[in-house]
Amino acid sequence: MNESPQHQRTAVCRHDALNALGSLRLHWPEYLMEPGELGLYMFLACALATLLQHPASPVRHFISSSLARRALYGLAMGSTVIGIVTTPWGKQSGGHFNPAITFTFYRLGKVELWDALFYAVAQFYGATCGVAIAAYVLRGAPANSAVRYAVTVPGVYGNAGAFIGELTISFLLMITILFLTNGKKLARYTPYFVGALYAIYIAFETPLSGMRPRANFRFSISRQPLARDLDLLHSTDVGHVLCGPSLSLHTRGRQLLRQTSPRQQQTLYSPRRTEKSYWYETLNK
Repeated sequence: MNESPQHQRTAVCRHDALNALGSLRLHWPEYLMEPGELGLYMFLACALATLLQHPASPVRHFISSSLARRALYGLAMGSTVIGIVTTPWGKQSGGHFNPAITFTFYRLGKVELWDALFYAVAQFYGATCGVAIAAYVLRGAPANSAVRYAVTVPGVYGNAGAFIGELTISFLLMITILFLTNGKKLARYTPYFVGALYAIYIAFETPLSGMRPRANFRFSISRQPLARDLDLLHSTDVGHVLCGPSLSLHTRGRQLLRQTSPRQQQTLYSPRRTEKSYWYETLNK
């Protein structure tokens, strides 16, 4: 007996609702780990940016070269990425930090839809909390115009240059992850390559797009007028978010997915393993 279209739609809605509840029931630890990791990352980002850039900081006066300060900042944040991703929490959750990476893995079939959606919400929440805690602990110092909560803003070439810059560095980041995690010898070193890329980007790409840790959303919802929020968000974040999922649509991205080992291809859906993550697998070999 054929069901009516209305009954079919109702069944689909119930199935989707059960998937959402099932994801929450099984994977809530990872949904808490991801914002915890990103909150720590953003707290350190604001603290280090304040230490290196605030006019009252002795470090800023001692290190007069802006390139040297950016290099130190990049080294510190790159090391932070490596440290967090290689912790037990980072290994378990995948250490995505960013919706762009999460949705790239989703497009490649390595993350389930509800996991990707819950991850994105958790990432924004964790980052917002990290910035808020930094502002409280540092008594508002990150709000100084020289620090601006470590926000990413267009550089000397304006919005167009920032968009192209973010698109380029995001492409290089994702293609690096895809290539390394599909190699037998270098896969386990993927977090170290990613940390090195972060350090290089912050040191040398900052004048183009203002590349810093992704603080735009957290910065804009708390401090800036709406018009300035949109100006901060539309060029840098759009370029960053579009690149990863767009790359996953490319033929080479599909080829890299097919090259993944059988152990990586298997579904890793259990209460302690949220997504079929490249990083999870390579870090636990």
